[in-house]
Amino acid sequence: MARLTTRDHRRDNAGLTYVYAVVSRRAGGVSVGVNLNPNQACNWRCAYCQVPGLVRGKGPPIDLALLRAELDELLGEIVSGSFMEDRVAEDMRRLNDVALSGNGEPTTSPDFAAAVEVVREALGALDLLGQIKLVLITNGSLLDQPKVSAAVARLAEAGGEVWFKFDRATKEGFREVNDTGIDPRDHLARLSRCARICPTWVQTCAFARDGLPPSEAERSAYLSALSDLVAEGVPLKGVLLYGLARDSHQPEASSLSALPGEWLEALGKEIRALGLEAKVTV
Repeated sequence: MARLTTRDHRRDNAGLTYVYAVVSRRAGGVSVGVNLNPNQACNWRCAYCQVPGLVRGKGPPIDLALLRAELDELLGEIVSGSFMEDRVAEDMRRLNDVALSGNGEPTTSPDFAAAVEVVREALGALDLLGQIKLVLITNGSLLDQPKVSAAVARLAEAGGEVWFKFDRATKEGFREVNDTGIDPRDHLARLSRCARICPTWVQTCAFARDGLPPSEAERSAYLSALSDLVAEGVPLKGVLLYGLARDSHQPEASSLSALPGEWLEALGKEIRALGLEAKVTV
């Protein structure tokens, strides 16, 4: 079996339909992913997305029995089998989390809430509930829907957390980076709602386009938005700021490149000056 690396986050690397494992540089260990979008469908189309064949749409209905069986199989192999020794470098042999993520926006699946319950049950059966993180990685676009927010509340009850995508803070920035026409004010309102339901990290991908970093105007708008959230008392855990580590499979791929670590660290310092924790991953 091939060893996992931080540059290989293919969702089929375990040979399963819904469940996969990756070595995460941000987690500093193994993350078990739950892919609720095996149809490669997402309601956004981020320029840096590494999903090949991405299409616009929503996640399909989920075979919940199969999801549970796959979780039991992979988690069992990681916890008590030879998975770590066979496939993970020695310094990364730590099970960090189970993450609802994958090849599209997980909250678009009609079975998102049911999938949260299945994951909770699978972790409980292995005495892992509360011992490892349960993470929802989301663009946050549906967090104002009652069914979605209720499922996120259940995630919180299990000691979970949300990584909420917020890459840019202007309408132009959202369109350029995430290919969505949403109003930034609406997105910030969803972020605020999410953070009051469940421990929430802001997740920001920063990169160069045609060799240029985000404009000073975009950077200023981003910091101003975070400052406003702090002033409003929104209980954010902090910001996960990261650069490009894997190749995009979107049409913009050739124009994208990684920013220098110094640029990311400088932005992280500005975020900390607002009173927020910032974890920077180059």
